[in-house]
Order: sequence, then C-alpha cells, then structure tokens
Amino acid sequence: MPTASRRTILAASAAAVSAGALAATGSSAMAGSPHRPKPTIVLVHGAFADASGWNEVIRRLSGNGYPVLAPANPLRGVVSDSAYLSSFLRTISGSIVLVGHSYGGVVITNAATGNPNVKALVYVAAFAPDAGDTVLGLQTKFPGTKLGLEQLDFRPYPLPGGGTSTDGYVKTAYFRDIFAGDLPRATTAIMAASQRPGDSHTLEQPSGAPAWKQIPSWYLVARDDNLIPAAAQRFMATRVGARTVEVRASHVAMISQPRITAELITLAARSTS
Repeated sequence: MPTASRRTILAASAAAVSAGALAATGSSAMAGSPHRPKPTIVLVHGAFADASGWNEVIRRLSGNGYPVLAPANPLRGVVSDSAYLSSFLRTISGSIVLVGHSYGGVVITNAATGNPNVKALVYVAAFAPDAGDTVLGLQTKFPGTKLGLEQLDFRPYPLPGGGTSTDGYVKTAYFRDIFAGDLPRATTAIMAASQRPGDSHTLEQPSGAPAWKQIPSWYLVARDDNLIPAAAQRFMATRVGARTVEVRASHVAMISQPRITAELITLAARSTS
C-alpha cells in the first residue's frame, strides 16, 4: 500500500480543487510531455448506468490529447465482469490509466491485478474493495445510503446454460434522489428509463486481491452521494492510500462535475510520464 507520505489531499471544495488542479497542470501541459506517448485512459461505468455517463469527461480528456476508451461493463458478476475488462485491457499497448465509477471500482480493482501496463487507478464515487469485501458490505458500512431492497425492482432473466438469475433496477420514483440529485429532472428521467441493471447476486460476491496494493490510486469523493455515503468513500480512499479530492456532487460526479473529474484523471495520467 502507498505510504502516508504519498497521500495528497488536493482540495476540500470544488472551487479549490479546480483551481489547484489547473495550477498544477497548466493548459496544454495537462496532457503530459509531448515527447512521450500519452497513456490510454479507460473509463468503466457501474450499475444502473452505461458508458454515456462519461461523455463530457471523454470530450475534455480527448481535447487534451489523451486516447480514451469507455467499454461496456457487462454487469453480470464480479468475477465475469473483471475477467471481461481484464481481457479488454490486454488489447491495449502502452500505459493505461484505469478509472471506475461506483461498481466499476470493484471491476477495475480486480481487472488491473497482474497487468503491468496499468499505471494508475482512479476511483470516482466508487467502491474500492479489499479482498473479501462485498458491494453490500461497503455500501452499508456507514449510515447514509438511500438504496435498499425496497428501492429496487427485480426482474428475472434466463442464463445461457439454463436456469435464471435476477436483475436489479432502481425504481423510477427513487432514481433521481438516490443516483443523480444534482442533475435536471428531465435528464434523470431519461437516465432512469434507460438504466442498465446489475445482477442482484453481485451485491454479495466477494472481491479478489486488490490492484491498489501495487498501483498508485486517486479518489474523487462525492460529498452529496446518496448511494455510497461520503463516509464510506473516505474510508476506502484512506485505506487505499489514494490522493483524494472532495467535491459537492451526487453519485454521478463525472456527469455533474466533469471538469473536476477530468482534472483528477489528468493528474493521475501525468504521474505516469
């Protein structure tokens, strides 16, 4: 695990974070040295969402010259989702900055293990599990989450080899308050209608050996998160030894605060050069 001396609290508010990050990176210098290939930034979404949540972050990172990929997270289970992302990462040559939102943090934590090309991990209001941790255990470790069984709709689906499993969707009536309270209602109505479900069994599936024990990490804490309480995020960020930024944002900080999210990812990317 990174030592305490490597931990840098960049700022305590959105304005301070933004100003500090810009001061540290400059303008075009944010993309890193022009004499070195820039790392590929891979953005991984979580449950109840899809890769479109990264659109504005992608625009900002691409505008600064970074190659960016945002693959679909299958949302079928910790082991299979991590194996899928791991295979995806093996198709990328050169350095990688791996970013996860929400349950995507579980996936990057497992998928990056053993891949020497992954040089930095960035958690955006995400689960950063240790070995044996579960999503449900981390989500309920501290009070404050508004997502429980009564806020979910469950729908069965057939398994390829026979039998069925169950998908969980956030009920439309609760979606905005839990997931994206700082976005316009018209936007969150579309997000709720188009959400991608996660297999409900994923909630209690244990995570494996964490990549953050070998890979430097960054963490964006969303203070107004009603899905993963801010206290849980701070706990995970501290345990990881992450360079941490806090921002006033809902669970979807990458949508409501794309500039700050992109700046933090840029700082992680610049550390690889």
